Amino acid sequence: MVLEREMNEDDEEAMLKTQAEEEEEEEDSSSTSSTSKGTPPSPWCRKMMVDDVARRLNHGDLRAKIEAARDIRRLVRKSTNPNSKSAVRCHFAAAGVIEPLVSMLHSPFPLAARETALLALLNLAARNQRNKIRIVTAGSIPPLMELLKHQNSHLRELAAAAILSLSSAESNKSTLASSCAPNLLSQVLCSGSVQARVDAVTSLYNLSTSEHEPKLVLDAKAVVPPLISLLKECKKYSKFAEKTTFLLEILSGSEQGRGAITNVDGGILALVETVEDGSSISMFHAVGALLSLCQSSRDKYRELILREGAIPGLLRLTAEGTSSARDKARTLLDLLRDSPKEKVLTSSELERIVYDFAAQIDGTDKAVETAKRLLQDMVQKSVELNTSRTKSRASPRTAAIV
Repeated sequence: MVLEREMNEDDEEAMLKTQAEEEEEEEDSSSTSSTSKGTPPSPWCRKMMVDDVARRLNHGDLRAKIEAARDIRRLVRKSTNPNSKSAVRCHFAAAGVIEPLVSMLHSPFPLAARETALLALLNLAARNQRNKIRIVTAGSIPPLMELLKHQNSHLRELAAAAILSLSSAESNKSTLASSCAPNLLSQVLCSGSVQARVDAVTSLYNLSTSEHEPKLVLDAKAVVPPLISLLKECKKYSKFAEKTTFLLEILSGSEQGRGAITNVDGGILALVETVEDGSSISMFHAVGALLSLCQSSRDKYRELILREGAIPGLLRLTAEGTSSARDKARTLLDLLRDSPKEKVLTSSELERIVYDFAAQIDGTDKAVETAKRLLQDMVQKSVELNTSRTKSRASPRTAAIV
C-alpha cells in the first residue's frame, strides 16, 4: 500500500520524526553539543544559542557548520509546543541561518554537510510559510535540482520532500514551475522510491494549482503511467487519490494525455474504480477524466469505458455525488448511450441495471420506486438535451429566413 504524505502542517512535523529519532540515538551514544542534552532552554538561553548557531554557520569551519546545522534541528525539536517551535524557527531565520544553510547544499560541500543542511532547512520550513519563501529566495532551487538527480537515493528522497514542502507556499509555485523541477519530479515518478514518488505527485499537484504564470506543463507520456500505477495502489477515497485524479483530469485534456491513459494497462479501469469507491473529490476528477475522453471522440473511447463496467458507478454518482459531479456523470451516461444501434443498451437491460443499483442503495422493498425515480431523471435530462440540440440546429435556419 502506498505511503501517503499530504504535507499539511502536522504532517510536516511527522515527516521529521524519523530523522529526529535517529539523531536521538546518535546523541545517546556520543555527542559534545551543548544543546543535545537536558531540559528545554529558557527564552534568554535559547536566544544565545540561536546567535551562537548563526555565528558558527556563517564563520565556522566545515565541522562547525555541520554541527551548527544539527543544533538547529535539536533546538527546534526540544521546543515543548507548536508556538515555541514556531518562535524558534522565526528566531533562526531572523538570525540569518537560511543563506549559509542553502550554500551548504551545493556540490562543493561533502554529502554529509549537504544532508545535514537539507534536514535543517526542512525543520525551518515546517509550519512556516515565510521561511519557505525565504529558502527559495535564498537560491535553494538549483542545488535542490542537483540533489534530485543525485545517485544517493536518500538524498533524492530528502530533496523530493523539500520540494514538496516549498511548493505548498503560493509565492514559490511560479518559481518552481519555471525551473526544471517539473521534469525532474516526473523522473522521480518513474524511478524513485515509493515515498519519493508520492511526494512528487503532491508537489506536482501543488504546482498545478498555482494562481500565477507560468502554468505547469507536463509530459503526459512520462507522467500518466506512474500516476495510474499509484492510483491503483492507493485507497480511492484518500487525499492522495484526490490529487492523483486531479492531475489525470488535467492531462486528459490533451490528446497525448488521453492516449497515455488508454495505453496504460488498466488505466480506464482505475478511473472507473475511483468513480465507484472514491471520495466526492476523487469521484469528481475521475468522472471528469472519463468525460474528457468520451467528449473528445465518442467512437474511440465509448466502448473502452463501457467495457470496464462504468455504468453502475455513474448511476450511483447521479444519485449521491455533488451537483457538479452529478452533471458530469449524466452527461457521460448520455454519451455512452448515444452509440450505433447495435451497441446501444436495450431498455430492459438499462432497467435491470438501474433496478440492481437501486436495490443496493435502498433495498429490494424500495428498489422499484428508486429505480423509477432514477429513470425518470435520466429521461428528463435526455429530453432537455435533445430540446437544446433542436433549438441549436434551428437557430441558423431562422436567421436565414429573417
